[in-house]
Amino acid sequence: MRKIRVGLIGFGISGQVFHAPVMRSVAELELVCVTARKADQQLLLKERYPHTKIALSADEIFADETIDLVVIATSNEMHYPFAKRALETGKHVVVEKPFTNSVEQADELIALAKEKKLILAPYHNLRFNSDYRTVEKIIQSGRLGRIVNLESRFDRFRNYLRPNAWREENLAGSGIFYDLGPHLIDQTLQLFGKPNAIFADLAVQRDHAKTIDNFDCILYYDNLRVSLKGSMLAKEPTPRYRIFGINGNFVKYGIDPQEALLREGKFPDEDPNWGQEDPSLYGKLNIMEEGKDIEEIIPSEIGSYPDFYQNVADTILGKADLIASAEQARDVIKIIELSYKSQLERRVIPVESQLIAY
Repeated sequence: MRKIRVGLIGFGISGQVFHAPVMRSVAELELVCVTARKADQQLLLKERYPHTKIALSADEIFADETIDLVVIATSNEMHYPFAKRALETGKHVVVEKPFTNSVEQADELIALAKEKKLILAPYHNLRFNSDYRTVEKIIQSGRLGRIVNLESRFDRFRNYLRPNAWREENLAGSGIFYDLGPHLIDQTLQLFGKPNAIFADLAVQRDHAKTIDNFDCILYYDNLRVSLKGSMLAKEPTPRYRIFGINGNFVKYGIDPQEALLREGKFPDEDPNWGQEDPSLYGKLNIMEEGKDIEEIIPSEIGSYPDFYQNVADTILGKADLIASAEQARDVIKIIELSYKSQLERRVIPVESQLIAY
């Protein structure tokens, strides 16, 4: 079987942690070239991927006619131009989130991919988290009854600014709303579809910060409110998810273990227990069922980032459809744009028919 030859643009944290080691788990993919200009990145590449070529620029990947798939794991402002170049040179593309910095850019890439008959996939890998898969299963089980509220948080604690970090600068696509917001918005759209309206409060809270480091968004549905929040000043652990239904609640603390393992240099294909949460992180279901109060610890589903890349490979080979599509990612960017409009105008903004995949 001829493998799908992959070129990875960007070998910072995103490329090192979320892409290269995950792709290694998919038999149909072969990582053949990675851009790395820094000496430490080149040393790590030689150590962990000795058969992979090191490129000093993205141009080398675009010019290589043997590369089938380009993965873009760069700073956000380069997602659009690099994705466009890759598509123009006839290559399938995976783009780290956020997919683009604007809906206009997203629409252009989607049209170009369709014209070229190429795969264009956003890296919405948190759909493959153990916590989200558990929430999805709990909601689909119907045990909570009709869902009336969902709260989803993605918090961190860093009360200082990282020096020379582009995410800390006042640039297009910087700040935690563009960094973490796409995951929470994407999951909400997957669970509940198109909202009727949105209200957003986006703030800069840390001393000397230049870009958004706190967000609080409400998505309005007919009989449901979804609250999405993120902060850089959350020292005390907060619930990752809280779901309120007619029959009771489900609460989930803790973060899917895959990122921590990948940051330690672990490979998914070497760990038979990959993606399994520690039982101490299991969520709690507290409901009224058949007239009885029931409290139940719910074992978490198994997370698997390799499932994303397996789906991309299967789609390129004509055996599947994309689980995470460019059209869906474009709608996430639209919600982000409407959120900024809500912040600017200090009002609830109707979503109306501005989404195309939901």
